Amino acid sequence: MFLYNLTLQAPNAINQSILGNFSGTRQQELVVSHVSRIELLRPDTTTGKVHSILSHDVFGVIRSLAAFRLTGASKDYIVIGSDSGRIIILEYNPIKNVFEKVHQETFGKSGCRRIVPGQYLATDPKGRAVMIGSMEKQKLVYILNRDIAARLTIGSPLEAHKSHTIVQYCTGVDVGFENPIFACLEVDYTEADQDPTGEAYRETEKMLTYYELDLGLNHVVRKWSEAVDRRSNMLVAVPGGTDGPSGVLVCSENYITYKHIGAATLTVPIPRRKDPLENKERGLLIVSGVVHKMKNSFFLLLQSEEGDLYKVTIDYTGDTVNEIKIKYFDTVSVAAGLCILKSGFLFVASEFGNHQFYQFGKLGDDDDTPEYSSNDFITNDDGTLDVKVYFKPRPLENLLLVDELASMSPLTDAKVLNLTDEDTPQIYALCGRGPRSTMRILRHGLEVTEMAVSPLPANPTAVWTTRLTADDKFDQFIIVSFSNATLVLSIGETVEEVTDTGFLATTPTIAVQQLGQDALLQIYPQGIRHIRANKQVTEWRAPGGRQIVRAATNSQQVVIALTGGELVYFEVDESGNLSESHVRREMSGNVTCLSIQPLPAGRRRVRFLAVGCDDNTVRILSLDASNTLEPLSMQALSAIPESLVMIDMPDQITAGSLTTLYLNIGLQNGVLLRTVLEQNTGQLSDTRTRFLGARSVKLFELNMAGNPAVLALSSRPWLSYQMQSRIHLNPLSYEALEYAASFTSEQCLEGVVAIAGNALKIFTIERFGQVFNETPIPLTYTPRRFVVNPVHKSIAIIESDHQTFSALEKKKKLQELGFEANEEEEELDPVVFGHSRSTPGKWASLIRIINPATEETTFTLELEQNEAAFSVAVLNFAVEAGDMFLAVGTAADVTLAPKSLSSGFIHIYKFVNDGMGLELVHKTPVDEVPHALLHFQGRLLAGVGKTLRIYDLGKRKLLRKCENRSLPNSIVTLHNQGGRIVIGDVQESIHYASYVAADNKIVVFADDKAPRWISCSAMIDYDTVAGGDKFGNFFVNRLPQKLSQEIDEDEAGSKSVGKGYLHGAAHKVDLMAHYHVGDILTSLAKTSFVAGGREMILYTSFMGGIGIFIPFQTKEDIDFFQTLEMHMRNEMPPLAGRDHLSYRGYHVPVKGTVDGDMCEQYNLLSGDKKRMIADELDRTPAEIQKKIEDMRIRAI
Repeated sequence: MFLYNLTLQAPNAINQSILGNFSGTRQQELVVSHVSRIELLRPDTTTGKVHSILSHDVFGVIRSLAAFRLTGASKDYIVIGSDSGRIIILEYNPIKNVFEKVHQETFGKSGCRRIVPGQYLATDPKGRAVMIGSMEKQKLVYILNRDIAARLTIGSPLEAHKSHTIVQYCTGVDVGFENPIFACLEVDYTEADQDPTGEAYRETEKMLTYYELDLGLNHVVRKWSEAVDRRSNMLVAVPGGTDGPSGVLVCSENYITYKHIGAATLTVPIPRRKDPLENKERGLLIVSGVVHKMKNSFFLLLQSEEGDLYKVTIDYTGDTVNEIKIKYFDTVSVAAGLCILKSGFLFVASEFGNHQFYQFGKLGDDDDTPEYSSNDFITNDDGTLDVKVYFKPRPLENLLLVDELASMSPLTDAKVLNLTDEDTPQIYALCGRGPRSTMRILRHGLEVTEMAVSPLPANPTAVWTTRLTADDKFDQFIIVSFSNATLVLSIGETVEEVTDTGFLATTPTIAVQQLGQDALLQIYPQGIRHIRANKQVTEWRAPGGRQIVRAATNSQQVVIALTGGELVYFEVDESGNLSESHVRREMSGNVTCLSIQPLPAGRRRVRFLAVGCDDNTVRILSLDASNTLEPLSMQALSAIPESLVMIDMPDQITAGSLTTLYLNIGLQNGVLLRTVLEQNTGQLSDTRTRFLGARSVKLFELNMAGNPAVLALSSRPWLSYQMQSRIHLNPLSYEALEYAASFTSEQCLEGVVAIAGNALKIFTIERFGQVFNETPIPLTYTPRRFVVNPVHKSIAIIESDHQTFSALEKKKKLQELGFEANEEEEELDPVVFGHSRSTPGKWASLIRIINPATEETTFTLELEQNEAAFSVAVLNFAVEAGDMFLAVGTAADVTLAPKSLSSGFIHIYKFVNDGMGLELVHKTPVDEVPHALLHFQGRLLAGVGKTLRIYDLGKRKLLRKCENRSLPNSIVTLHNQGGRIVIGDVQESIHYASYVAADNKIVVFADDKAPRWISCSAMIDYDTVAGGDKFGNFFVNRLPQKLSQEIDEDEAGSKSVGKGYLHGAAHKVDLMAHYHVGDILTSLAKTSFVAGGREMILYTSFMGGIGIFIPFQTKEDIDFFQTLEMHMRNEMPPLAGRDHLSYRGYHVPVKGTVDGDMCEQYNLLSGDKKRMIADELDRTPAEIQKKIEDMRIRAI
């Protein structure tokens, strides 16, 4: 078995975010890290949308990011701290749209280690130095400067190490142009480590330490150190120099403190929410913060772990701080990073769920929210503050949500299903945490935003848009053709019919073109109308008895095809008239389609015309004056061509401003071909093929994201476009269309106007590069697992949240406190503010039924008595074969550390109301948490703790029929085929067992050689299991075939028992494949996305990633991709400095898997490197690109 790994959707959780001018222009941009991927986002301040400009896989773990700018420069660089043991400095090149590595300095071993720097990054605000620190002991400072050629230089590392010291935070202090200072939160454990009584540990202090880089002496010294609260967790630098008083805010539990050398310590409490259910003992921490400088002032936004934002202002004179003021600002989702743009926007990189982009409505200065000042509070002798102050939370007042970036993190479970009988299966995924969680239905296709729909009097046959003059920015007319008429619509504030345009309204139209400087052209079956700006009309009539059947135009050239296959060519002359060429050409068959090359700016003529005929050919004809309509090349096809589009796209082989001319051919059998048209000779080469659907393919040229694109209409619409050096072909998540044209207006810059039935539709396509679009269904608590009822096609979800009041418990508690239900003030939206937090050991949990056809919840059942649901299964018992049942494994009073519970239960519910409701049959107490349930031969197979049991349905409770207690820790996954059971243990990998019916016993006969912390698994076939572990590894285990046959033939089970080997089962499985994905896998499924396509393994990961493993079918493909991967490792080493081979073999060497993401970066190489690798592989660069593209096409 050999597999090819491809990412379909990159993980979209953000762990780091920074703001800067990375392009070197005045526009601010965001750089975010998705742990193993770095992405550049550009907010559009006019529309409020955030666009992804560049995303690059670094094949490593990005632990920290920082932006810095050399003094006096206008461009920001990106510093990366990763698991590579190197400091990396990147620069964004806006011309090539790539990240370029400026510096790579090695300082330690690779991997996320305690004492190897990379965890913390701090930059000097004036861009003179950067500190990179580890969690323990080591801190290095690099001096940054520029050479004579103004290139960035980096000095040798200066050590600021301190042994036996744990670092908990690091930031650069703003001291203007004095020697750079870095502030760290540190704990020295020297004495605590050597004191067995624990007394020294209890007295250990946390210190705020200043490290000064002496630029004159070129070394780092500890300048100042002061004890802070042991519960301090974060530092926020206060502006200094000419902007402020300098120093840091130390964020501790329940309060924040201002500290600086020689300055008075000021402390202010963090306001808490007024909540009658508040747990008074629970502390409140600040988790993220950002400073925003304005012309003569600044403020800080800090965020608590509840999501509340606080505005902190500092009143100072000179370098002396007089007071700190804090007030509640607004509530957003808990952020991993906050960025404030100068244009008045706030980017919230959410820890979980969608990332948000807000606009500041006001700065919260004029509302009646209480403001608290440090002058009003006196600290204890030890500097702590016990006072609690409160605010009343409210909906957003100062911020306005303008855009959201989808994030599926955390993704806890997913399945590939087709419950609504569509063309392709959908992915049903459980995403999010708490009240912001959702079930998302992912469909393969680009997201479409519908702008307008208007019905027409009859079914139209075609539609065009046109401008009035060559200089117009926007389209002025929409022309709609019917079978016997033409309708002209004017585009303005509204779309209205106009009649005085010069267009002939009593005939169908074949083509419309804005011609020359200010003329319009209408081609209809009987002739051509040339309409000048002064409404003067010139007609060209088709010869007697013949009609125009096809036409191709650009703004200077027109070609028409008459019945019988004759071509007539026209050009616009100097005076703006349309003059016919003296040359005509008879084609060998009837012309079915025409396409003319798009006219580049500044040119008056193009060279090529493509003609498709009903003899299954496409011919390229010349339009040069010397050999007009002479054939240059021909391509034979498998069916009659339906439509042609020639399009210029930026070159894939050579970087720079060159373009490649592609001829797109849509066939009547539903196939799309894309062929390269050689610009000098007109020869056709490098043909790519894709089946789009059952209907013939019609093609239309569009402009998308500033580049030309092709819209292909078959049984569903598809878009071919270029993004980040790769041509993508994705379906649109939209109904089938008959005809389309590009549409540009003030309200809609890059739209499409299309015909569907008798309706005219205007829509836009926004999120390019996203393979899936999603439909969210809101949930109440964190979803854990879901199953599908195969008979009624309904979905059952279990949700549970720890330390949360359930709805019933909350109501009861409020009544105890004397709050009547109607007395309580308006309920805060839990999606924004979260559920009321309870004490550890308290759970809120429910079971939900969803109808996937209507995407609505049809039934919910809240669990009582502090029970939480952990597992779920759909089954039908042999004793009641007519009914479908739902088994739910729960446990009451569960505490997580130390682990304990009062009792476990297995609830049995019967599906009622056609599978849209549940009815409790009974609940059976068990002694441990049931983490895995499965339907097994008309009975229930349950993993209860480390015991595997078979239950049957009884009248009052489940009846225990059989059990096996030999599993090591805790059963977390179960699968079966026939009598074979595959068991996943939380810590000890996969076990194979068989059920011996004659003896009514379960016998474990094989297990894995290596321990693995299983997070998900799936049976690939009878002998093969794929699994994922919590360290981000994917593996495939297979039972030897001979052993498998022996076990099946051994009815007594004697072969299964045997003598234990390596403290385990008698037999061991073989490892077939192993690969480090880089994220915790949460689900695996064997599936096929394309009808009749190749089967593959689809996986989802915790941070929202979706990927596939495709099995290779030939030895030749394996050798080709392994060699290509080897060359790519050498020619394009990962951006973050990590070695690719050691990353993919992080814990166990990679086996039987090729990294397709690495191979796909071949498109990003320079032309010379592409050709060099192609020569090594005895192929051309185009052939290599075709093979890489084919692997992705086969899958999806």
